[in-house]
Amino acid sequence: MKKIAVFVSGGGTNLQNIIDSIERKELNAQIVLVVASKHGIFAIERAKNANIPVSIYEKGEYENLELMYADLIDELKEKEVEYIILAGYLTILTPNIIREYKQKIINIHPSLLPKFGGKGYYGLKVHQAVIDAKEKVSGATVHFVDEQIDTGDIIDQVEVPVYEYDTPETLQARVLQEEHKLYLKALKKVLK
Repeated sequence: MKKIAVFVSGGGTNLQNIIDSIERKELNAQIVLVVASKHGIFAIERAKNANIPVSIYEKGEYENLELMYADLIDELKEKEVEYIILAGYLTILTPNIIREYKQKIINIHPSLLPKFGGKGYYGLKVHQAVIDAKEKVSGATVHFVDEQIDTGDIIDQVEVPVYEYDTPETLQARVLQEEHKLYLKALKKVLK
């Protein structure tokens, strides 16, 4: 069984999906830590409801991100974390943590990378860009994290149609439904 840490910045729907899959014995993993980027997010409640320890690392509490991640790396090592799963985590990772967990940090992005990835492409901004570009298909990508943004090796992708009447919100909702299935499929592949 792989020991994982899940990094979150928001509501935690992907976190809940992972928790539920582990409880159903569909995913051979144990969440030993949830790392939140700020106080007051619902993902923290989800973790607490599942009796999973939570640590909050707010970038404003450190002189720089390298120092924050150095402290976090110490905690991850102490908990013997083997993989880091990013689940809507919006703080950019620094080279020290990426090097420490090379090919062991997994992210999901709400587009078919390499399209609509990189700096500034997150949340509704991704879906607005897809609609503005008049794409017929969008989707989600699970990939390993490298030192660039959204450029790591792709683990798996899923396509979702884009309809003429779509708004960023309707497209986001449809992609999110598929994200949950895709993330589990990709995590099963990697964490076997």
